[in-house]
Amino acid sequence: MSGFKLDEAVRLVESGFSHSGAADVVGLPVGAVTAAVRTAKAPVQPKGEAFPVPDTEGGEQGNALYLDVAALLDGGLPDPPAPVVLRREDGNAIFYARQVNLIFGDPESGKTFVAQAAAAEALTAGRRVLFVDIDHNGPQATISRFLDMEVPEETLRDPALFRYVEPADKAHLMAVVKDAKGWHPAVAVADSVGELLPLLGLNSNSPDDFTLAHTAVLKPLALAGAAVLAIDHLPKNTESRASGPTGTAAKRRAVGGVSIRVTINEQFTPGRGGSAFLSVNKDRHGGLRRHCPAEGKEPSAGLFKLDSSDDRIRWKVTAPKLGEAAAAVGVSAADLAELDKLDPPPKSVSDVKERLRWGTTRAMDTLKEWRSRRSRDVPEE
Repeated sequence: MSGFKLDEAVRLVESGFSHSGAADVVGLPVGAVTAAVRTAKAPVQPKGEAFPVPDTEGGEQGNALYLDVAALLDGGLPDPPAPVVLRREDGNAIFYARQVNLIFGDPESGKTFVAQAAAAEALTAGRRVLFVDIDHNGPQATISRFLDMEVPEETLRDPALFRYVEPADKAHLMAVVKDAKGWHPAVAVADSVGELLPLLGLNSNSPDDFTLAHTAVLKPLALAGAAVLAIDHLPKNTESRASGPTGTAAKRRAVGGVSIRVTINEQFTPGRGGSAFLSVNKDRHGGLRRHCPAEGKEPSAGLFKLDSSDDRIRWKVTAPKLGEAAAAVGVSAADLAELDKLDPPPKSVSDVKERLRWGTTRAMDTLKEWRSRRSRDVPEE
């Protein structure tokens, strides 16, 4: 029985879940969870050896304590997973199936547009979609947008293909997660992570609480077969924004697929459209990053374009181009080229300001991006 699952069950119970609710989330018998909770509350007894090493008597290869690597290799190692959801124009996709994927950015940057485009792609192909609207966008707005994206009305009417929910409380949400385990959606949108934690009675700013929410909701949806698209917001703090959403370390660990930063390029306007840069913040398997230009710590994954100039909403993701990663952070390719020309290379923001006669913001942003592309060769100050 997995010790990790028992630990997660104990943490869920400590956060307010019942023993049976925690057992259902982690997939263990209720009795095992109850015993684990009792053990966790019991006083620790001193031991002579903290980490005893079992005597395998030469039977390491078949010992149940360890993975049988030889058998795995005999069967042939599987190819690493590749993204399959939200296809770019070049045929490569953005999001991974059976994994938790994160979409984050500022308000009105197009995060939900991107998630709904991925869901619309799946629905149009006859695949199942679960839309968990914790952000209270509302069924009318959500379904109207799907119709504008030319998802067939009969598809949206069919609960075997499309299920929308605006969960009222934790019990409602957990019932939805339990149902999804048997329904097996291809795409599950969770909008948004910021509202998910309070709904579960957890703290949005706590990394440990995010881990509990991931274990209770996001991970089970992924295990049910879905490409989970969890939408999140950026913090206001400038330094934190560079890394990603609030509680970034815990969220990056939880992402089994890809983490995409969405940055506005052209403001999304009703009756016209807009566009946003998609940047790779994390790609656990490398299946997306290998099809992106090698530039900076967050290379461009493509440009998401939306056209709503008539009654329909048309969208596409163009293949990434060199220079888009810099544009996404507000740095021009021309300014990067200016730093390339400097001999000797720039040493500091003040050095750039003095030699190129630039303002502080321009010098700081450009130097930061320039260094991120040459981090192996250029030391930090």
